[in-house]
Amino acid sequence: MGEYLLEMKNITKDFSGVKALNNVNFKVKKGEIHCLVGENGAGKSTLMKVLSGVYPYGNYQGDIVFDGVIQKFNNISDSEKIGISVIYQELSLFPELTVYENIFIGHEIKSGNTVNWNETIVKANKMLERVNLKVNPETKIKDLGVGKQQLIEIAKALSRDVKLLVLDEPTAALNEDDSLNLLNLIRDLKNHGVTSIMISHKLREVIAIADTLTVLRDGQTICSLDKSKDKISESFIIKNMVGREIENIYPPKKNIKFGEKALEVKDWEAFDTKQGKMIVKDINMNVRKGEIVGIAGLMGAGRTELAQSIFGNPRKYKIKGTLLVNNVKKTFHHPKDAIKAGIAYVTEDRKGNGLNLIEDIKNNITIANLAAISSGHIINPNEEIKVANEYKKSMNIKATSIAQIVGSLSGGNQQKVSLSKWLFTNSNILILDEPTRGIDVGAKYEIYNFMNQLVDKGMSIIMISSELPEILGMSDRIYVIGEGKLKGELKREDATQEKIMSLATQ
Repeated sequence: MGEYLLEMKNITKDFSGVKALNNVNFKVKKGEIHCLVGENGAGKSTLMKVLSGVYPYGNYQGDIVFDGVIQKFNNISDSEKIGISVIYQELSLFPELTVYENIFIGHEIKSGNTVNWNETIVKANKMLERVNLKVNPETKIKDLGVGKQQLIEIAKALSRDVKLLVLDEPTAALNEDDSLNLLNLIRDLKNHGVTSIMISHKLREVIAIADTLTVLRDGQTICSLDKSKDKISESFIIKNMVGREIENIYPPKKNIKFGEKALEVKDWEAFDTKQGKMIVKDINMNVRKGEIVGIAGLMGAGRTELAQSIFGNPRKYKIKGTLLVNNVKKTFHHPKDAIKAGIAYVTEDRKGNGLNLIEDIKNNITIANLAAISSGHIINPNEEIKVANEYKKSMNIKATSIAQIVGSLSGGNQQKVSLSKWLFTNSNILILDEPTRGIDVGAKYEIYNFMNQLVDKGMSIIMISSELPEILGMSDRIYVIGEGKLKGELKREDATQEKIMSLATQ
């Protein structure tokens, strides 16, 4: 056996004649951390699905060589048996089961035909120690935050004696502290002989952690870089990912003039009756016409709760305070009231709340404003097709047609569909909650350009983001929220990452 734990040779995979992977070669050395990067739709996830057995032997061309042996996986179980474990961005834990049940599900510890729960709990504790997670193994998954759930997924993989750990966007939904903790864990696992493949769009993290880096573009291997030999920079990675130079990922705005206040909240409070606590308190903020206002803060600070309380209060919080839209006092009892007032909300959870993944692009774009394409109560199908095609073109949605199912699109293109849906409502105030989460640098650049185009036309944008470079790069003003309260306001020219974090942690 040589220095490579994994070799994927000349892998080709097509869907209905369209090549998702075209003669891809991918090698991973034993004991290294190998990062796999590329735009959404580049073929990263498809390649990992070939590796794991989601796409079984015979569904693709080429060879998988693991530990020196050619493998022919028929399903995920086959790859897991030899030590390959894949942790996807959408975690596969069972929320109603306990931590220890989740760690050993599918390979339970048995005495005869009976599960030995005492031994299971003991071994689960050992796995939790390996991932540096202090939590009661009898806790239900639903009662834990996403950072701890991510660590439990890794503990679950370690319980199977994993040799190769594949992590798909492991820090996409984590705050900075949880992200740093996870990256340190991956380094620690490397020191204990575990090889890792990490897919990520966060290029700073990639540069910090990768021993080797491979770039895919349009289903092909573009390059592989060894940190010990090659100089790796964000600009070089971006150039190889998108096939062109992007000097400034945050494009400058043409118009820096702002109009009157489009939206304002005064002494705003939201009380969550289910949790029995105040989640938003004493918020005073506004956004002007033509302005992008950023909302920063740590995870759990109350940013999304604030947005939802403004957008018709779908969570049914107890609301106090004053809401002004174009200087007119408003009270919204339902999101449809907010939509009628010209407010749109692009949720952070596009797959769960933003889009209908089993419907096509056309239906997703028009669903929030069917009245605009209807006569009476009858939808005009020709008008619906016309509208959807216009947004497909203007938003550069990469798809075979507007009849393509949204769930089959890449994350960046799903986000463009979600934006199109709300732009079709003719809103003039747009709330964007984590607008570029889990999408590649090329798609981010396109969305930033769309945002600038919208505010140049007089729209107002409130942008919630956990990525401080994004907040700093796109915002005209920044509000920092912590523990549901407004901790401070910063002008664009005065804002720094250090100032934002200082306010967020007060």
